[in-house]
Order: sequence, then structure tokens, then C-alpha cells
Amino acid sequence: MKKYIIGALCMLATATAMAQEYHGEMERLYPDKPKTTKKTAKKNTTTEKKTTTDEKKPAATTATEASTTLLPDLQQLASELLKGHKGSIVAIRPSTGEVICLATNSPDGPDTDLAIATAYAPGSTFKTAQALTFLSEGTLKPETKMACYGAFREENIKVKCHKHSSPLMLRAALATSCNTYFLKSFENMIGNKAKYGTYSAAIDKWYSYMTSMGLGGPLGIDMPGEKGGLVPNSAYLARRYRIGWRPLTIIWTGMGQGDITATPLQLCNLAATIANRGYFYTPHIHPNTAEHPLPKRFTERRQTLVSPNAYPPVIDGMRFAVAWGTARDINTKEYVICGKTGTVENQGKDHSAFIAFAPMNNPKIAIAVFIENAGFGADVAAPIAAQVIRKALKR
Repeated sequence: MKKYIIGALCMLATATAMAQEYHGEMERLYPDKPKTTKKTAKKNTTTEKKTTTDEKKPAATTATEASTTLLPDLQQLASELLKGHKGSIVAIRPSTGEVICLATNSPDGPDTDLAIATAYAPGSTFKTAQALTFLSEGTLKPETKMACYGAFREENIKVKCHKHSSPLMLRAALATSCNTYFLKSFENMIGNKAKYGTYSAAIDKWYSYMTSMGLGGPLGIDMPGEKGGLVPNSAYLARRYRIGWRPLTIIWTGMGQGDITATPLQLCNLAATIANRGYFYTPHIHPNTAEHPLPKRFTERRQTLVSPNAYPPVIDGMRFAVAWGTARDINTKEYVICGKTGTVENQGKDHSAFIAFAPMNNPKIAIAVFIENAGFGADVAAPIAAQVIRKALKR
């Protein structure tokens, strides 16, 4: 039942339907709203019963109750783009945290759990958060060069990489999504005993950056059922690896696999945080109005721990990913898109993921597209995101 109630939000463009589905959430957010008396409630119940028997007379709702931040034209486009796929599209206005698109599709129909309560390995989209952390901690510099010969190899571990030039600096590593670069960088931070003393201290420092970027727990969106993903800290790793762990034990986390998961909403919020160069607003679907001002938690900036100096090189890498890297097929002269592809390894066919924001300066939209079992992020998720971005910026 829950699936059909909250899932309809993703497909319906009419504000009236959204108001009916989220009436309870509005009451929770705005407790100062006048309460109905028992007598009035009885009358309303009778009216609703009569209304439901007459399809020509839908139940009336106030303009405030009916309004959400979702844009009907984006919702409609997103719903069309998801046909034939299982996955979700989430878009946020970075300057406010307003969710302007939240669409999902599955074999059973729309289900917002896919966007806000299903945590996946983020794949290479997570390399953006990794780079921000390494740069902030000084364990990596934008000009740091690393060699890659088709794979990361250490002891009995081999992780294949894409074909690209070698050695690479950070910008090219993000643009080509070099696995070796980020696995080595992750190992260099977590294994840096000279700086942190222990592996546990290093992973906990890393953890603090990730959680400050909205990962590892629910963001607090004003929708029911949200869940957060997983970001490992020393306590988690001690439980999971009882005989002990070292950087190589969790090396796959360096490229967004293994002990790391995030929801599509969290990935979109990560893109919004990068677009804002260091802060985000708690995502929300209810507008901030004079009649119903949003609670403070939705209007306050949430600052990350990331150094301001870390954002320009990461954004530069995301821009080059679209200009000539893995997402080059969606590059356009109309506006400057910064993005990061992700191909998420899976037991079956890989998942296709993409995060982006646009324009590069003064961003109007941040987006995450996650399509299950669709292959490379550049092949499916990125083109879908490009169409939604174009629609949003053409409004």
C-alpha cells in the first residue's frame, strides 16, 4: 500500500494529487496549522465519500496544500525517459535544496523507494567525493601523477581499468575514470600511518568528510521512508572484519564499490554540494512560502568539511569528463555541464549511473540518474540526464 501511495508522486504532475498523498507530511511539517474538530472531521469524511463516488467532482484542496517544488514538465519527461528501465531520476536546485524532479520506474510501477530508500554501490560517481577528501587532507594534489597500465595490481588483487594515457594527473583521472588512480589514492590516505598513526584513525577521518557531504545516513527529506546508505568507519570495519583489516582489505571502496552505498537522492545531493562549492541544503519537496515557512533545518546551509581549494580541481575534472572524457557524447555548446559517469559492478549486468550539474558557473540544476542493469554510465544514465538538464535550462 505504501508503495502505491508515495510512489505516485513520481508520475503525477498534478499538484492536487500530490497534496492528497502528502497531506499527512504537511501536517507534520506545519504543526501550527489549525486542527479540525471532531464535528468538522465527520463532515469532511462524508464529503470525501460522496466525492469518491462521483468522478466528475474531485476533492478540493487549497493551493498551499497542492503545491510542491516538483516541476510537472520535468516529471513528465523523466517518466517518459524511464520507460523500459528500472531506476530513478532525481534533480535538485542547488541554491535552495528544492527537489525539482523525482521520478522512478520498476516492473511494479513508480516506487519512490528506488530513489530515497534503495542504497546502491555508487561506482565511479563516488570518485568525486574521494578526490575532495584526498585533496583536503593533502594526501593528493591536483598535479599528482600516477601510472596506470590497464589495471591496479597488488598482491593477489587485480582491478581492470579503461584504456587511456599514462601517467595521469587528477583532472584526467576523473575525466577517464581511472580506477588505478583512485585505488592508489585511497590506499595512500588510509595507509598513511605517518600522518594518522593507525588505519582506524585514518578511516575515521575519511568517514568524517563523507558524512559531512551527506553520505552514510538519511539526509532528512520531507518524504516518508527515506533511508541512508553505508559509509564505513573503524567500528563498522572491526565488526565486519573480525580478524583485522588493512587498506587493501577495503581497497574497492576507493572506486565506489565494496563497503560503500548511497541512494540516488544522496548522489544527487553530492552533485548539488559540488555545484555549491562546499555546502548543501536539506533536500525538500515542499516550497518555502510566507504562509507555510519551512522548518529551519531545510533553510540552513549544511557546510562540508572539504577545503574550498579542493573544489576547483574536482569541478575541472568533471567538466573534462563531459568535454572529452567518458561523458563526451552529451557535451553541448548550449551550456557547460560538469559530470561524472559510474558503471556499478553487479552480480548481473552492471548498473548505469551519472551525476552532474549545470551550468558550471551559477548552477541551476544538479542531477543523479541511476538505472539498474543498464551497463556503462555513459551509455544510458548520462544521455538521460542530459535530456533532463536541457529541459530544465530551457524553461
